Amino acid sequence: MRLLFKIIFLFFALNTFAQETIPTTVKDTVFFTKIDSLYREDQFYFGLTYNQLMNSPNGFSQDGISTGVSLGFLRDMPINKKRTVAIAVGLGLSYNKYHTDLVVSEVPGGRVYGIVDENSFSRNKMEQVFVDVPIEFRWRNSTPESHKFWRVYAGFKVRYLALGKTKYVASDDTQTIINNPDFNKLQYGPFLSFGYNTWNFHAYYGLNSLYKSVQTVDGESIGFTTLNIGLMFYIL
Repeated sequence: MRLLFKIIFLFFALNTFAQETIPTTVKDTVFFTKIDSLYREDQFYFGLTYNQLMNSPNGFSQDGISTGVSLGFLRDMPINKKRTVAIAVGLGLSYNKYHTDLVVSEVPGGRVYGIVDENSFSRNKMEQVFVDVPIEFRWRNSTPESHKFWRVYAGFKVRYLALGKTKYVASDDTQTIINNPDFNKLQYGPFLSFGYNTWNFHAYYGLNSLYKSVQTVDGESIGFTTLNIGLMFYIL
């Protein structure tokens, strides 16, 4: 958690420094930042989200707050003379955590999935780390002189599951499964980011299930898709 706060502090410090273009006077000589008419925008991103599982089986619930963090690089490629319309392709990492009452247990020959009473355990979570490849269509009203502008970025993201983990902890039992083969390795879906200057709303919706074809012990299909809603920050 301390590392996360340090990253966020460093991000805002860099963001403030990068966006200030204040002239400095030394002995009656004024120096101005050179205007770059071939500028690019928003090539690094950092996001914080709340994660909601959709298409859940009957009786399922999420407990506590499920969160996500993402960061990465996007190559901004303007396609008009004013450089207000662009395409961007990037590479990043994302981490998503879900607190639920769906317990995954390993048994001889495979795994079983069951929904249990939330009062019967102290902790039960699913964690996933993805390598993300986003592509965006970008509109903004930026100018070479100012880095404060409105933006609307819509795109599509393909994600590869690099690490998946579930952990269930109760007074009489602990179950930890790393890289469950029932996870779908490849995830994909559309996203949208829009806002002004530093603050931007962000939403992503996964089009395919987090799991392959699996069921609970009661025969309910587990077709989880994910909705991630939060804030996206851009610099440089």
